[in-house]
Amino acid sequence: MTIQTNRRGFISATGSLIVSVALPGAVAPARAQMPAALDKRPPLDPSKLASYLSVNADGTVNAYLGKLDMGQGTDIGIAQMVAEELDVDVARVHVLQGDTDTSLNMGGATGSSGIWKGGAALRNAAAEARRVLVEMAAEKLGVPADRLAVVGGVVGVKGEAGKNVTYAQLIGGKWFDVPMEWNKQIGIMLGVKGQAKPKSPSEYKVVGKSIRRRDVAGKVLGTMEYAVDVKPKGMLHARVVLPPVAGATPVSVDESSIEAIPGARVVRQDAFLAVVAPREWDAIRARRALKVTWSDSKPALPGDAGVYDWIRKATVNKRMVEVDTGNLDKAFADAAKVVDASYEWPFQSHASMGPGCAVVDYQPEGITTVWTPTQKPHFAREGVANILGLPLDKVHGLYVMGPGSYGRNDSGDAAMAAALISKAVGKPVRAQHMREDGHAWDPKNPASVHVARAAVDKDGNVTAWHFESKAFSRLDVESNESQPAHTLPGQLTGAALKYTAAFGVPEESYGFSAKRKAWETVPPLMERNSPLRTSHMRDPTGPQVHFASESFMDELAYAIGMDTVAFRMKYLADPRDQAVVKAAAERAGWTPHTSARKRMKGDVAVGQGVAFSQRAGTRVAVVAEVEVNAKTGRVWCKRFTVAHDCGQIINPELLRMGIEGNMVQGASRAIWEETKFDDKMVTSVDWLSYPILDMKEAPEAIDIVLIDHPEIEPTGAGEPSMRPVAAAIANAIYDATGVRLRQAPFTPERVKAGMA
Repeated sequence: MTIQTNRRGFISATGSLIVSVALPGAVAPARAQMPAALDKRPPLDPSKLASYLSVNADGTVNAYLGKLDMGQGTDIGIAQMVAEELDVDVARVHVLQGDTDTSLNMGGATGSSGIWKGGAALRNAAAEARRVLVEMAAEKLGVPADRLAVVGGVVGVKGEAGKNVTYAQLIGGKWFDVPMEWNKQIGIMLGVKGQAKPKSPSEYKVVGKSIRRRDVAGKVLGTMEYAVDVKPKGMLHARVVLPPVAGATPVSVDESSIEAIPGARVVRQDAFLAVVAPREWDAIRARRALKVTWSDSKPALPGDAGVYDWIRKATVNKRMVEVDTGNLDKAFADAAKVVDASYEWPFQSHASMGPGCAVVDYQPEGITTVWTPTQKPHFAREGVANILGLPLDKVHGLYVMGPGSYGRNDSGDAAMAAALISKAVGKPVRAQHMREDGHAWDPKNPASVHVARAAVDKDGNVTAWHFESKAFSRLDVESNESQPAHTLPGQLTGAALKYTAAFGVPEESYGFSAKRKAWETVPPLMERNSPLRTSHMRDPTGPQVHFASESFMDELAYAIGMDTVAFRMKYLADPRDQAVVKAAAERAGWTPHTSARKRMKGDVAVGQGVAFSQRAGTRVAVVAEVEVNAKTGRVWCKRFTVAHDCGQIINPELLRMGIEGNMVQGASRAIWEETKFDDKMVTSVDWLSYPILDMKEAPEAIDIVLIDHPEIEPTGAGEPSMRPVAAAIANAIYDATGVRLRQAPFTPERVKAGMA
């Protein structure tokens, strides 16, 4: 083994091991853990241990993560996994993330893969680092490696007190030069392993404990740096000027209309139009004052009320049969009864608590820097390079905490806008959208229609299930912003379009003898510059698909005279699936029933509903308890009971918090959220026209049953519990009222109409 020494290998003057985690919003402090000479670090190489871990001169260890913690505590889970394998105190482990100079592209925050994939890679790297360090210690101490033990980053000879050496003394401040085996996949699926095998769960001391998050104080006290706080010297403020009607482009711009505003100027490239000024308020004033003549545009959108008919009648541009088992046609031909239903899910906005914001400092002769709250800073870096025509190694991407994301929101659009404007004006630029921009122009969750049928034999057994979705693609624009064509500024400046047709089917283990699950996509309502571009939102297609499939399972159970929990226990084929349904039902105090109970307490109907789903190996069952006001139609999700199995649990308390967040956000999407639009433009552009669940509507209780499988590698937990929420609520509303709601969201108006 060769040890490479340089200034970048030193962080401080003491000596022990730390894995550094750059917490969201704390990018600068986390980068301070890095050695000073960044250019002297060995080049990032997925086949080298140095790209994943380093031991600093003070014995701390930096773990370099190409994923992100977006506020759920993923970074602490990673720190625990690394600390466990290295036998160091987790408090001395820091994970550097969100910096394209220090980490490989592991796909950023996506697909609930932070612990699942990123954690697996760093766990293997840490195990290999420990093996190498122990071998180094064996040589230094003159004893066989099997006589050594590691405690707190100190390698000692068993039974010989005082005969030891620290990790810092072995390699502190130097870089590993150790080969790793990797799977040749950059992005979300990047995997790596060394000669060493990770520990057995029976040896764990750190993994499985509820270690507290480190970012709470900075957020509560207002000391954390957010994207809106980034202010490089000479920075200008920008606002993009977007058309009042979808599809319109600027014909002429009267720049004299903003002459009275200090330092304000217009930036225009093709259909992209923006204003900049030294002060943010002046940029806002300039946007409002700018006189623009727009082209005539008649997008003729179907309007939100007509969108489902549009989908049903639209030409299919791709069809995919994901599952086709058994003889479906014969099962339906022989059926004693056929049960069928259709369901509808709307366009939804990310509605991030703050609109998109990013800062770009264009340097044609040096390094261009992009500060972004996107989930995928490596891809944002690539997009900025592409839109500016720069080599990738001339752009530095840095994640800074923003207002939240959970998919592809408008942060990527803000970064591309800032890049274009910075190049035009020759200064750093902060581009920030207005509230109405964020709601109207962010990429949307796709609207969809779902049809389900089931065949039942003369004995009441389900013999076949046929489930089909027809929808706008979940990837009209990609879930990352690496290509300008997938961003609004890129489309406005003429980038060639790169549409992808994709959707999804339910994930489950229902053991029906015949089964077909398929999806179809239809063309976007507008090909270019659309406020209804569709892309990933939290758990892409999961809530809508499982709202339909799990609502249908309830309908099917009642149609054959079965309790809905008993139905799932009978037909789910996977024991882990059965276990979560059983655990949720028992904890919720489920009472079997075969029809809607329609229990009333004055003007309020109360009910329970159950739903189940899988997601990438994780299993979740939810029992929702609702109250429905018969006079107002308002639905209150009073209580959720959740059983959750994601394999091995790294940090129980953080897992609980993530599940709670999914319950609240899932309830909001199920009860309130719907993008409204007429034939010209999106009309739900603020919190009044696009309401979300508010504090007084939050559940009274969220009871969580965690099912731990230490013997199974952890699977994703960021999104799976979002999936069954809408169906559980819809099924509970039916139990309470006898009204089957097949269109989301379950607004007071729809509930009242159903009850009438």
